[in-house]
Amino acid sequence: MNDVDVWRAAAAATGPADRAAAEAGVRLAYRAAGLPEPERIAWAQSPRAAARLLGAADGPCAPAARGRGVREAVRSAPWAAERERAQQRLGPQGWGRHWSATGGRLWENTEHLADRVRTGVVEALTADAGEGAAAEERRLRLLLLDAVLGQHDAAWLCAFDTQEGTPLHGLAVLARSAGWWWPYERLAVLCERPVELHRDEAGRLDRGDGPALAFPDGFELHAWRGMPVPAEFLAGLGTLTPERIREEENAELRRVMLEFYGYDRYLRESAAEPVHRDETGVLWRIPMPDDEAVVMVEVVNSTPEPDGTSRTYWLRVPPTTRTARQGVAWTFGLEPEAYAPLRET
Repeated sequence: MNDVDVWRAAAAATGPADRAAAEAGVRLAYRAAGLPEPERIAWAQSPRAAARLLGAADGPCAPAARGRGVREAVRSAPWAAERERAQQRLGPQGWGRHWSATGGRLWENTEHLADRVRTGVVEALTADAGEGAAAEERRLRLLLLDAVLGQHDAAWLCAFDTQEGTPLHGLAVLARSAGWWWPYERLAVLCERPVELHRDEAGRLDRGDGPALAFPDGFELHAWRGMPVPAEFLAGLGTLTPERIREEENAELRRVMLEFYGYDRYLRESAAEPVHRDETGVLWRIPMPDDEAVVMVEVVNSTPEPDGTSRTYWLRVPPTTRTARQGVAWTFGLEPEAYAPLRET
């Protein structure tokens, strides 16, 4: 298993943290930054729980008890120094190639996860804030800037040497052992990893029958193909009807409904009328209230299946499509005049 695969697995790891290894990683990271080890290490069941803990005005994790934040010294400065050394050694083009072959392969997915967690924490902790919601959101976003992302820092850790004795070794040990964490002068707060993670083939959070990301304390994020959705919305997908889909006022949620229900099924059950047909297929248009129309081309595979039947495919095409030929040609990156296959497949 190469380093990219190791770090991809670390970013997606679920289940209980290795607390002993994670705490050792914290101490290594502080020492590598030239700082005294934290006096105390506390654990939280999720980033939401950690934010709530650190947001207390008094107590063992309050600002007066934990001291100043040391994220810059522990995480940002070592990372910047290692990147500078790598760029000097490899040159700008060499660094670009190196990043593309390592961290660049993980960056989009880990950033997506981190952004969703940040948003989920803010939404969960401001839901009942009332008139003070805006101020509470600002406070939480500042607090989240103090976080080191642990396993979700896998992309940039993947690009550097993190073996024992290197400046990033402690951070790497922790990232392979736990979730997010907050470093302060006298205190470090570490989070458990998720207990569930569900993603689609593109690496986006995705689940139709439950939380796509869940932590042991019940902090959950729901998503369909990367798009955040309410939990109650997912619960209703199994009872969808064309009428319910048309009545949904939120255009993004309506698209999720259509994807889940199936465009072909929606067309059949809505008594939709084709808008164009030719030798390439049939063009269908589904008007959507307050949104662009969904346009599909129905094509039949001319190569029979083993049982002798011909399979029908539905191709989604741009809403500006006016003919079936134009739609099929678009799927091949061609203009309609250039699309003239000897045999359609």
